[in-house]
This record gives sequence, structure tokens and C-alpha cells, in this order.
Amino acid sequence: MDGLQYEYRTGIGTDIHQLIADRPLMLGGVQVPFEMGLLAHSDGDVVLHAVMDAVLGATGQGDIGMLFPDTDSQWQDADSRDLTLRVREKFKKDRWEVVNLDVIIHAQAPKLGVYKGQMKRAIAGLLDTDFANVNIKAKTNEGLDAVGEGKAIAATVSVLLKRKIKRTL
Repeated sequence: MDGLQYEYRTGIGTDIHQLIADRPLMLGGVQVPFEMGLLAHSDGDVVLHAVMDAVLGATGQGDIGMLFPDTDSQWQDADSRDLTLRVREKFKKDRWEVVNLDVIIHAQAPKLGVYKGQMKRAIAGLLDTDFANVNIKAKTNEGLDAVGEGKAIAATVSVLLKRKIKRTL
């Protein structure tokens, strides 16, 4: 026996932003061609924001509002990929690794099927995990609420992390 065992933790993250004209649409670290983008202090990537919150929640390290507050001008128009790399540094420092990450993107439009593979690659790279550990689903809201009316896009993420710990006898 190697005297090691694993500690596991789960986290959940959500985010939603309003769609507006004349702004690039960033989702899952990928620029998606669309006539609107997401209104936010940063680039508005709801997928990466939910990913970061899920990971931070699992590790007990707060949320992105604590790390990158929208009251701080240094995060104005920040690239969420860069923010995700900062979060990765925090969880890697504590020896956490991603077991799996499950993403739901709630969007009436645009259709996202052709971009899911690119998003999976981007997220896997940003979190330093295997492509197979990331899953992405896209759902419409069937015309209901701000998402269903095409006024917003939201994301929900769950993550399972693990790290090796020494077994105590």
C-alpha cells in the first residue's frame, strides 16, 4: 500500500448575463459568431464564470466576485480565460485536480452544437485536465424567461475535484 488516499469535493457554479448589441460573444473560452454579446464588467463569458465559481466552491476558496470584484477597474473588460488561469493556479497550488466537469449552457440562440468541441478543448486546457473530463450541453429555455426570450445567456456547472492525501492510522 502506498499510504495515500483521495479527498473528493464537488462544486456548483452558475452565471447569467444580458445580451447586448455590438459586443463579442464569448462562451467557454471561444468567440462564437453572433450579432450580440454579453453585458458584463469582464468579457461576460458565463460559462467560464460558472466554471470558476464551481471550482472555487469545491475548494472552499470563495467565488469570482471575491477574487475579481466588478468594483475594481483592473478587471474591466478582463479576458475570462486569464481569470480562469488565475483560479487554476489557486486550486493546483493546493494539489486539486479535475475528475470531471459538467456544463449546461442555457441559450435560446445562437445554436451552439458546432462549438461544443472547441469549448471542451478550451476549458480542458485552461483547467489542465483531459478533454474527456469535460462535458458540455446546450439547452434552450423553450421561450420562457429572459433566456428563452433571447435577452440573456446563462450557464450552470458542476465539478468533481480530487487530491491525494496521506492516510493517517
